[in-house]
Amino acid sequence: MAISGFAKNYHEKMLPGYVSELLETDPEFIELFDNFAFDEVVKGGDLDNRTRMLAILAALVGAQCKSGYRIMMEAALNLGVSPVEIKEIVYQAAAYLGIGRVLDFLQVTNDVLKERGIRLPLKGQATTTADNRLEKGIQAQVDIFGPQMAEFYKSGAEEVRHINYWLAENCFGDYYTRTGLDYKLREMITFCFLSAQGGCEPQLTSHAAANMRIGNDTHFLIQIISQCLPYIGYPRSLNALRCVTEAASLAVEKS
Repeated sequence: MAISGFAKNYHEKMLPGYVSELLETDPEFIELFDNFAFDEVVKGGDLDNRTRMLAILAALVGAQCKSGYRIMMEAALNLGVSPVEIKEIVYQAAAYLGIGRVLDFLQVTNDVLKERGIRLPLKGQATTTADNRLEKGIQAQVDIFGPQMAEFYKSGAEEVRHINYWLAENCFGDYYTRTGLDYKLREMITFCFLSAQGGCEPQLTSHAAANMRIGNDTHFLIQIISQCLPYIGYPRSLNALRCVTEAASLAVEKS
């Protein structure tokens, strides 16, 4: 089996002139992977390149694949994803993965941007202040999840209530309110973080529902899972599909 013409052309579009060392050491594997990921999967979906690349980068951060992230970051830039959009993926990942799993990706991102002659820091994207981050975070939660979130930051037993408070002011107030990515894209990358890291199925179902609520419908989420599958594998992709199905069923019951 040879690498298909479509896969070769798509690979060249992503990474002009790049030849993987694995083509020499593991040619059979590269044929299998490239024909699947860069031919069958790409042709099997209807996502534009920008959306596909944003999803893949978020999935690679979630899956902790630093070397793959670096390669696909180069591809994303070549396909029109902006440095700001990539930085916003990494920044938001800190809320869902923790700095212990994100710091290396921030360094890789900075290294690639510097190699391309892009001056750092990039233009700031913050829209909140210390005085209004809670208020703006609550509004973001309401906009994305619904009016029931207006008082969520006060909920829970007294000893754990601060976590829900932080969720509103930090996760949503600090990150979701930033420019660079809109709510639909931020919910999409959150869905990818959670899908790729696994073990977060309750949160994944909740965010699948939130995606649907703001316009990222079931078809779109299935396309996202499909495009990320070569990078996160079948088990986590099937778990994500189950969560989407569950969220869709709950939405039907509520209606």
